Amino acid sequence: MLLLVVDTKVLHLVESEEEPSPGVGGGFCRWQLNPGMYHYKTVPANRGNWARGCVDGSVLVQFTVCLRRAGQTVYQQVLSVERPPTLQGWNWGYCGEYAFYHALYPRAWTVYHLPGQDVTLTCRQVSPVIPHDYQDSSLPVAVFLWDIENKNDYDLEVSIMFTMVNGSGHKDDKSGGHWNEPFHLEKDGDAVSGVLLHHCPAVNPYTLCIAAREKADREVSHQTAFSPKGTCSALWNDLITDGRLDSPTGSSPPTAKGDKVAAALAVGCTVPAQSHNMLEFCLAWDMPKITFGSREREHIRRYTRYFGARGAASPALSHYALTHYRQWEKSIEEWQRPILQDSSLPSWYKSALFNELYFIVDGGTVWTELPEDADVSGGLRSENGGLPAQPAVIKEYGRFAYLEGQEYRMYNTYDVHFYASFALIMLWPKLALSVQYDIAGSVVQQDPTERLHLMSGRCSPVKTRNVVPHDIGDPDDEPWQRVNAYLIHDTADWKDLNLKFVLQVYRDFHLTQDRQYLQDMWPICQAVMESEMKFDLDGDGLIENSGYADQTYDGWTVTGPSAYCGGLWLASLCVMCKMAILLDNKEMYQLYRSTLDKGSTAFDKLLWNGKYYNYDSSGRDLSNSVMSDQCAGHWFLRASGLGDGEFKAFPQEKIRSALKSVYELNVMSFAGGHMGAVNGMRPEGVPDRSSVQSDEVWIGVVYGLAATMIHEGMLTEGLRTAEGCYRTVWEQLGMAFQTPEAYCEKSIYRSLAYMRPLSIWAMQLALNASQRDQTTLASTGTTDQDQAVQAQKEDQS
Repeated sequence: MLLLVVDTKVLHLVESEEEPSPGVGGGFCRWQLNPGMYHYKTVPANRGNWARGCVDGSVLVQFTVCLRRAGQTVYQQVLSVERPPTLQGWNWGYCGEYAFYHALYPRAWTVYHLPGQDVTLTCRQVSPVIPHDYQDSSLPVAVFLWDIENKNDYDLEVSIMFTMVNGSGHKDDKSGGHWNEPFHLEKDGDAVSGVLLHHCPAVNPYTLCIAAREKADREVSHQTAFSPKGTCSALWNDLITDGRLDSPTGSSPPTAKGDKVAAALAVGCTVPAQSHNMLEFCLAWDMPKITFGSREREHIRRYTRYFGARGAASPALSHYALTHYRQWEKSIEEWQRPILQDSSLPSWYKSALFNELYFIVDGGTVWTELPEDADVSGGLRSENGGLPAQPAVIKEYGRFAYLEGQEYRMYNTYDVHFYASFALIMLWPKLALSVQYDIAGSVVQQDPTERLHLMSGRCSPVKTRNVVPHDIGDPDDEPWQRVNAYLIHDTADWKDLNLKFVLQVYRDFHLTQDRQYLQDMWPICQAVMESEMKFDLDGDGLIENSGYADQTYDGWTVTGPSAYCGGLWLASLCVMCKMAILLDNKEMYQLYRSTLDKGSTAFDKLLWNGKYYNYDSSGRDLSNSVMSDQCAGHWFLRASGLGDGEFKAFPQEKIRSALKSVYELNVMSFAGGHMGAVNGMRPEGVPDRSSVQSDEVWIGVVYGLAATMIHEGMLTEGLRTAEGCYRTVWEQLGMAFQTPEAYCEKSIYRSLAYMRPLSIWAMQLALNASQRDQTTLASTGTTDQDQAVQAQKEDQS
């Protein structure tokens, strides 16, 4: 079984085939209510279960349990191991040996065995993050379902108290003017009640809501406001007296500057001897209108389409969540069940596949409506080879953005999204297409403003026309309006961005069969390919890198034709041929076909060494390093249903030889084969230490490599390769739900909570394709040997 143990600073996932190992119950906090801007603060009144809500934000909550027998309180405990310097009138210090945390995102189970009480509490956390659902997945809510098991021979009265500070631990918590009020909402025969916490800063005000479902056998009570400083004994004693709170009417006065305010909600029920009962809570957060750092434009969040943008949606959101969570769970179970029940897949993979999806929500994510006056086309309309001003997919499904990483503050960083995009295109394909339209619109734009780039020390324009941007902007500025927040290099001369756009366009078409999308993207693909052509300096059909780190490995110099960028180029030519045929453009097909044929010859001549493709063709001492990502172009061809017959860029036997070399050297000769694939490895079996990135392991790259192996029939090798990353990140480094971009052999890591590891969904796509292929082979009677013979004939021809 899989066990996620929560301690006060980090989350650890361990695998156990026996009974769960003891864990530590507690919490930590990573706050992101203002879009894309993270701060880290543990708030004592909020410590406890950690909630990740809709595809647009994250918050933290706290629970306390009270047990009563025959009218007397026999046990009252904050469900946290912490012993904070405030709230000392509360019973902190829950023994972590009795707590366990299990996670299959977007659900989690926190189990508390109450020592000496013969009572077990299981808090089931449910968030509506549901594939192909574009309504409920946008809702800023999380549900907490408390199953109470009484193993005693007598009845118990059990109360759970839910506390929340009005704020996030940020300095504006003390800015004054914040206030709370109780509420009750009855609709369609179901009633919910709770407390609204109105947080009123000058920028991006919001309302937090703690709520519970009312039922005949439950008693709901509240404390509208209490001060979360000092001992706070009054609230604790209020609960311990009779298992309920005073429930004052009316709202609290606005806080004075320098003060904070919190609220509490308690629900009690009777749990018969040797029986169960359940209590239902909800947390909602309503911030309908947002501005980014520049404060220039107001953006409306997606969920307001269903619940309004007046800032008064919290009661309705809570009611909806508490009356629909069973339907959400059913949808989540139906989605996850086939994978969880597949006995051929290892447990660690199932855990990684679902739990890495946390970043879709917790990546500084924003999902907004398209403003009525927005023009996505960048000024170049469809009739002139551009896009519609308001593409239907964005108008209907909204705009979507997530950060490169919580520490790398750029939205939709495109060279990294190339890897991460598999999660979106497989689970929320309309959002994937929305991102593509936004990128396509920015391609045709230009910003001639000169600025200094840090690596070269030279000034160049912010954005050049007809090239793909590095990112769509900084949340502390004005995303979508001003792109390319990245300052290290001038990415107009990067060799991978344009190619990654072309490859994603065709992959997305292959998976969605959206022909309108293909037609809209075709002129943009032609434009970026024309821009890319200038990097073929000698006319041999193969682009050349420019002697600096001009691609996603932005600290690893590459010169001349290279395995990574050259492979992406050939794969892009291949998909351009395919798209030209689909769109009946014979002239462009001939151009791309002839370039592909020339480029393939040059690629093999300059880079193939008999076993794998050299890192680059510069002739430097380290140009023959083994790059783990050398088959990235072929990976995307396979993910797009190509790579064979007419639409093939690389000989199959060379791809498999290269993958075997990578497995033997970058995987098995690195850290005993237990840490995934190092980016660069020397042929003699030692890591390439020529740059700060060549001796790193990039988790998202490793998942993509594993997917490529699976596509090529190397299932065992692919799973072994990816497992090393999972074991390192989720077990050894304790970085669950904050997977970094990179780590080194000595466990030095870089950039926590990063986008690229979402590429694990490329592994699932490859597994799906492999299963379909096996089914086809079984139905036709074709053997693997027959396939190998046919592939060899195609290569020879």
